[in-house]
Amino acid sequence: MLKNPRSLILALAAAGAATFALMSPSPAEPAKAAESAKKKIVFVAGRPSHPKGEHEHRAGCMLLADQLNKSGLPVEATVVTNGWPQDEKVFDGAAAVVIYADGGDGHPAMKHLKKLKELADAGTGIGCIHYAVEVPKGEGGQTFLDVIGGYFESNWSVNPHWDGKFKPAKHEISNGIKEFNIVDEWYYHMRFREKMDGVTPILTDLPPKESLSRPDGEHEGNPEVRAAVLERKEPQHVMWAYERDGGKSRAFGFTGGHFHKNWKNDDHRGIVLNAIAWIAHVDVPKDGVPSKTPTDEEMTANLDQK
Repeated sequence: MLKNPRSLILALAAAGAATFALMSPSPAEPAKAAESAKKKIVFVAGRPSHPKGEHEHRAGCMLLADQLNKSGLPVEATVVTNGWPQDEKVFDGAAAVVIYADGGDGHPAMKHLKKLKELADAGTGIGCIHYAVEVPKGEGGQTFLDVIGGYFESNWSVNPHWDGKFKPAKHEISNGIKEFNIVDEWYYHMRFREKMDGVTPILTDLPPKESLSRPDGEHEGNPEVRAAVLERKEPQHVMWAYERDGGKSRAFGFTGGHFHKNWKNDDHRGIVLNAIAWIAHVDVPKDGVPSKTPTDEEMTANLDQK
């Protein structure tokens, strides 16, 4: 027993300080908390395809992921290369999954449609860039209508190269994006959900008649698209946002992205970065996702050997 009252007070104070030290978070803990609060974004990059500078899935995904990670937003982006991941645990806790790959029968998700729907049902945002919006009609098409609101359907949609001139629609995805035009392989006459249920067009333009100069074919033209564009002059949507389950799950489709060089265009790149943040339920800043124009070195990094 301490007989000296002053010694007792000092002892109690010391004990209290020790208890406070034990209860107080270490400097590392706030950093860990901030890290865990970041929204996880997983890019699925397809295998090498097309000539150099075209369908650069790996380089494009790595460029977009790097821009997101440097944006200052609460996100952490990672890239899976060469198609669908062998270990699907990479999707655990993902706020968004973005697929940039060749489509059709070889689409990375075609053998994993059940998993894709499970992700969307759980609230994970789904984004598809360029050829990744195309899946075969049937189970693939129906799944995409449910999960991202639309898709490229053979003998209905077309894939010409043309100069799109866009005035982005009023939407969070369009924050900070100016009117722009750029030549790309802008797919159009997409197959959308009935009555555009849950679908909001973001980029729309009336394609030139030259875009339908090829003979009819699976991807080249058909009577329906000719009637829509050449006769009825219906503007075509080449980017859209989609909300399902009352907004619990978000998605987007973007039909551009054929030419790797176009990612250097601030508005072309910026609207996709905004869309990725939006589907991850990250508030898009008023001026858009912070993004610096990539340097020539950054643009040539990670290109596939073709």
